[in-house]
This record gives sequence, C-alpha cells and structure tokens, in this order.
Amino acid sequence: MRFLFVSDLHLTESRPQANETFFSFLEGEARAAQALYILGDLFEYWIGDDGLADPFNAIVAAFLNTLSRTGVKLYLMHGNRDFLLGPGFCEAAGAKLLDDPSEINDEKEKTLLMHGDTLCTDDIDYQAWRRTARSAAWQRDFLGKSFEARQHEILGLRQKSREVIQAKPAEIMDVNDGAVRGALRRHGVRRLIHGHTHRPGHHVLEVDGRACERWVLPDWYGRGGYLELAEGAPRLICF
Repeated sequence: MRFLFVSDLHLTESRPQANETFFSFLEGEARAAQALYILGDLFEYWIGDDGLADPFNAIVAAFLNTLSRTGVKLYLMHGNRDFLLGPGFCEAAGAKLLDDPSEINDEKEKTLLMHGDTLCTDDIDYQAWRRTARSAAWQRDFLGKSFEARQHEILGLRQKSREVIQAKPAEIMDVNDGAVRGALRRHGVRRLIHGHTHRPGHHVLEVDGRACERWVLPDWYGRGGYLELAEGAPRLICF
C-alpha cells in the first residue's frame, strides 16, 4: 500500500507557481498511490460551495476529479482556511470528506490524521475563534450572505489574521506537547500526521511507555512537498 499526504497548499489564483506544482503532482506522483489525503487548507480560503462557479476553483476540482477517476482514492479534511468545503465541492472533486481527527490503518500501523490546528492550544485567541467559526449558528449566518459580502468579510479577516500573527510569539502558534500526547493517548496510536504549523519534520516522543512519532507536513507557500507512507514506512519529501 502507498498513501500520500499533503496539506496547507493554500491554492489561489494569485500564486500560479504553487498551482502548477500541485497540478503536476496530481498528474504524476499521485497517480502511483492507492490514496491521496489532503489534510486541510487546500485553498487559501473557501467561502461556500457556490465558489465552484469561479473558474479557478472549478479547475482545481477538475484536476482532483481526474485523479479520482484513475482509481486513486481521494480524501479531504477541513483546515482553518477551508472549513466551509462541503458536499458540493467533494462531489465535483470525486473526494470523500474526513472528520478531524480520523484514523487509518495501512495493515501494519494505525495512524492518526489531523489538520493540526486543534493541537495549538496555547493560542487561546485562535481556539476561541475556531469554536465560533465551526458553530452551526455562525456558518448559517455567514452562508446566508451574498457571495460578494462573504468574500469581502473573509478578506478582511485574513488581513486581521496576518496582523495578529505578526504580533504573536512563534511558539504560541506551534503545537502544545500535552495536546499531542493527549491525542496519541486517546486514540491509542503511535503515529500522528498533521499540517497547519508550516514546520515540516519528524518528531519522536514517548507516551505511556510507547515509542511514538509525529510527522508534520510542509506547506506549499514555498516549494511544497508531501509525506509518503509505503509498506508502513513514512518518508517526508520536500520539493
């Protein structure tokens, strides 16, 4: 079995190099896998499935659908930028939406998959905003607005977010060690794969006497990359 994992692509029409790199990945390396897991933040932002009317978004969905039709199983997980991806996009892309967190089994080892933002528990302000934005009431109110109003609001929130991030200590926006250990303990797994932090790497830790590992996926603001899990052996590839 060969599974591939990516996250934090942040696709947007204004970043053509990242888009072309991802499309080449879908037409090349990804076709040799049994499954591709996109663990959040496929898009820079997503304000509702009516965004499929935008030509760029439709192109992304078409590339994913083409991969799915070759027989590669395609899975999507919400990130902090695209948590409004819904059944309309999944149908267009030929993908299945995963819960965060989710577990998979490659026949040798059970693995926990997360986007990773829920592990950043030291960022109290973000966690409060996340609870608000994931609530049914907030999403119902937001999606009830016109497309233009939603786009204007999201762009304003993105600008505010950039300003807040610049003022925060970097360690606050990384994962909390206790949160990582708690997730591994609750799910009874020894391997965790996530994105979100844009700090790709491999971390070894011990939880309740068990040797565990945490793999962090690269973002695609730079050159991008992915994690390969083949025959139970993970390998991090940064382009």
